[in-house]
Amino acid sequence: MVSSSVSFSDGSSSPDCIIVGAGIIGCSVAYAMAKAGYKTLNIDKNAAPGHGSTGHTCAIIRVYYSTLDGTALAYDNIPHWRNWRDFLEAPAEETIADYRAEGCLVIKTPTNKYLENVKQNIASLNIPYEEWSVDQIATAYPGIDTRRFHPVRRAEDLDFGTPTGDAVDGAVLFPEGGYISDPVLATENLRAAAARYGAQFLFNATISKILSQSGKVTGVTLADGTTIHAPIVVNVAGPHSAIVNAMAGVLDDMQIKTRALRHEVAHILAPPSFVPGGQRIFSDSDAGCYMRPEKDTHMLIGSEDPPCDPREWADPDDFNQNFTEQFTNMVMRAAQRFPDININSATRGVIDLYDVSDDWIPIYDKSALEGYYMAIGSSGNQFKNAPEVGKMMTALIETTTGGIDTDKTPLFYRLNNAQYDLDLSCFSRNRSVNLESSFSVLG
Repeated sequence: MVSSSVSFSDGSSSPDCIIVGAGIIGCSVAYAMAKAGYKTLNIDKNAAPGHGSTGHTCAIIRVYYSTLDGTALAYDNIPHWRNWRDFLEAPAEETIADYRAEGCLVIKTPTNKYLENVKQNIASLNIPYEEWSVDQIATAYPGIDTRRFHPVRRAEDLDFGTPTGDAVDGAVLFPEGGYISDPVLATENLRAAAARYGAQFLFNATISKILSQSGKVTGVTLADGTTIHAPIVVNVAGPHSAIVNAMAGVLDDMQIKTRALRHEVAHILAPPSFVPGGQRIFSDSDAGCYMRPEKDTHMLIGSEDPPCDPREWADPDDFNQNFTEQFTNMVMRAAQRFPDININSATRGVIDLYDVSDDWIPIYDKSALEGYYMAIGSSGNQFKNAPEVGKMMTALIETTTGGIDTDKTPLFYRLNNAQYDLDLSCFSRNRSVNLESSFSVLG
């Protein structure tokens, strides 16, 4: 039995593929698979696409990552965002998300190893970057405090706000980067693009069981008792990914696992010292936070997960949705760099969950259950990669259904824009923890 609201162009109500989740990556998987000829059905507990953790992302588009593979994948997606309408094959009358591409400025710190490994990755892919002196930073942001505050401290520390050096060690500007003004709209754009190829979506629906028989996935059961059969199921459930994996019985086969991490983002009036920087992203692990313009007159402040901050692992169905001292710490840390921030700003922003893997690198892989796939552990830093991840997961699914065991013969996926062959074993569920990772939202 399946909901009567689901009907494919051939008149059937049985999909080839069920996609659990309709966030930015879930909708991208639907788009790529529908284009490849699959009848896809996304099932999401929320009322509309992008209404889960995707809708609360800062949607930063950047190319700087700790690993070469992560850098290549991020860079490959830049042209998709720059040419978003073309990527979507969207008609001229469709409203699409705006990509504000004024670059990302990253402060050099001991935490990010003064960006030396990042610059090596960037240079090997011929990605442009600029070295900035302290004077250049001060010119771009009049009124900024360029002194060093490392290591990051909590606001209650007696030494909080006390400079530890006359100046930071400069910065690096990555011209290729920016942010998406409306992540929910970007997700809706992908849903509409998938729908043009026949993809179906079922909202306000909760999955209660992953069905299987003889070691193969056979579909799902919904909380209302509805059963939907399909030979392929893709877990793109965001912070609920571990719960869905438990339903599928695949956790014991996974060396890398995921769990939900609570986080907050502050939304405050941008101070005069920040505004001259335009629409540029400002990443500052010396102060322990990143900053993003928001609707011209405001800014968003997020944490870069400094070691002094406790991590709050959460139940995705029952977590604190009130602001805590994390909000205060982020705003006060940002005020070290931009002293004219009003630290008494109204407490506004978002509270949500990241879906985090053990090394903060996502899992894009099959599982021990035939036909069951995962695009998980992606929260916090994978929004930018969604366009290509949909195509990548489609290639993985077609390869494994074609009889190739990618655990034994890893799939190399061609990133055409970056001119790079990506070994997908770097995203395997059974990889070793990647020690090159930052083990933070910076990936």
